[in-house]
Amino acid sequence: MRNPIIAALDVPNVEAALKLAGQIAPAVGAFKIGGELFTAAGPDIVRRIRDTGAAVFLDLKFHDIPNTVARAVTAALRLDVQMLTVHTSGGLEMMRAAEASAQQAAKADGQAAPLVLGVTVLTSSNSSTLAEIGCEPNVVAQVERLARLAVQAGLRGLVCSPLEIVALRKILPAPVQLVTPGIRTGAEKADDQKRTLTPREAIQAGASWLVIG
Repeated sequence: MRNPIIAALDVPNVEAALKLAGQIAPAVGAFKIGGELFTAAGPDIVRRIRDTGAAVFLDLKFHDIPNTVARAVTAALRLDVQMLTVHTSGGLEMMRAAEASAQQAAKADGQAAPLVLGVTVLTSSNSSTLAEIGCEPNVVAQVERLARLAVQAGLRGLVCSPLEIVALRKILPAPVQLVTPGIRTGAEKADDQKRTLTPREAIQAGASWLVIG
């Protein structure tokens, strides 16, 4: 079976990222490269992690006008990433452009299209956060609304908190992959993750992938 663990390389530099990747590579299914590491190390860190044979989840959460996002997705594909993220709040046209770009660029390069994942509501957000920005304050309702929009746009996967997995599995097509950050054992220090479950709970709820850092 596919290893569902995506290890987050949430470290500040190349040296720390490569050291951590080398230590845990046999135990994980992929590595996440997010904003901190990508900004510090640039595209080369993606290439260096891919050179180890590991899959890469590029978590930069693109959110811009459709053409800009489409070009960013094409650039990510040329780095040979297996997953990447866009914000579902960017709207239907933007998400369609992202998925179309992934498919077209992959076909042109003769490779598999990366999984474009729509980020619904960040796991650091709650009803108060949503109300502050003028959105539906019911987190589950907002997640479901954005998830339906993402599927309408043709996206094949979503990022959601583990607390929304069960609700989404009831309304989404079975093949849609759900990637869940907010994985905690309960022993960690408190942080900015507000909607969490343990790894076992998330898998039992129907998660496809667990982002653990």
